[in-house]
Amino acid sequence: MKLRRITLSGEVFSLHRNTIVIVVGLALAALSIFYTWRVSADMKHEDEMAIEQLREDERNAVEMWEDILRNTNIGGQMVYNPELLNKLAEHTNVPLIIADERLNVLVTNLSSEIVDNPKRLREEIMLMSDKNRPISVSYGVIPQVTFTIYFGTTDYQNLVSSAHSRALAFFPYVQLIIIAVFAIFAYIAFSSTKQNEQNRVWVGLAKETAHQLGTPTSSLLGWIEYLRSQPVDKMAVDEMAKDLAHLMKIVDRFSKIGSETQLTSMNINEVVGDTVMYFRRRIPRNVTLTYNGLAMSPIKVSINAALFEWVVENLMKNSLDALQGQGSIDVEVGESGDMVYVDVSDSGKGIPKGNWTRIFEPGFTTKTRGWGLGLSLSRRIIEEYHKGKIAVVRSEPGRGTTIRVTLKRREGDV
Repeated sequence: MKLRRITLSGEVFSLHRNTIVIVVGLALAALSIFYTWRVSADMKHEDEMAIEQLREDERNAVEMWEDILRNTNIGGQMVYNPELLNKLAEHTNVPLIIADERLNVLVTNLSSEIVDNPKRLREEIMLMSDKNRPISVSYGVIPQVTFTIYFGTTDYQNLVSSAHSRALAFFPYVQLIIIAVFAIFAYIAFSSTKQNEQNRVWVGLAKETAHQLGTPTSSLLGWIEYLRSQPVDKMAVDEMAKDLAHLMKIVDRFSKIGSETQLTSMNINEVVGDTVMYFRRRIPRNVTLTYNGLAMSPIKVSINAALFEWVVENLMKNSLDALQGQGSIDVEVGESGDMVYVDVSDSGKGIPKGNWTRIFEPGFTTKTRGWGLGLSLSRRIIEEYHKGKIAVVRSEPGRGTTIRVTLKRREGDV
């Protein structure tokens, strides 16, 4: 029942995170759509305003030229300065032609290529006449002279396109940023989901292993009690009981994987000392094991004893493997300010500096046999459960290694 509850909790947590990612993605998509709609609405409004302003400017410009022509009528005769009028025409945006009855051009702002080509000039005048009704201004009575103002329409499309270009200049970048952010969120979410699925598999395997070991360990307890009542070597039975007690600790450790870890203020000297004492009777004769913790004042720190012993045990096993049957192991407990540390040193073959951090990665091992999970699991227990640090502080090939576990004192640890 307990295993099922933990599995469901992991699934709910994963589902909750995926829901968050989906909501964030939908929010980003909605933001993108809203931005697109907003830009389109702004452009439409700007287009309408720009076109209306252009039309107003055109009307004003044509009316201005009509006033100019009428004001040059003095005594029924036209008096004007062609050079001045042509300069004014150059600063008029509206395409403009002022011509007499024979289509002789008086004033224009068109290019000379059109004005000097009679055919193209007539085509341009006809095109202007189709778009806007020409305005005629007459002088005198007999003979009467009439000048006509032909005017076209400003190229609204180009001007509006320019406004569009300014409005849309940054739009692709905004869209790319939104897509990139969503892609990052999605990648993190789905990679985390995959990792969580793998973690749930390992948690389930560990708890199932603990469950399966429960029956034989209970049976072994009964057999040990039976042996105590028989005429056998009591010391051998006691050592078997110690091994069984250690096996039950291992079962307890496996059962705690994936569960909420309870930390208790304990004497770290004794917790580490129990592991050292257990190993002391089981190491090769040519290996010496020293420990300073039992001869010093108690050091209190918040730990989970079962899991912390597992870490110390893993470090000591790695030291034994590095010694290859001969050498020394030194376990030291100490404190510095509000920090408490446990050093496990050996005189073994050492670790190349390039592997100081890699040894804590899952699957990394230099042994011919083994899965490379011991130190990885140790790091997880120390860093995630105890909020401490574990690292190699000294190692030289052929001269040994020191790995340090550092924990911070909590309020109440005295």
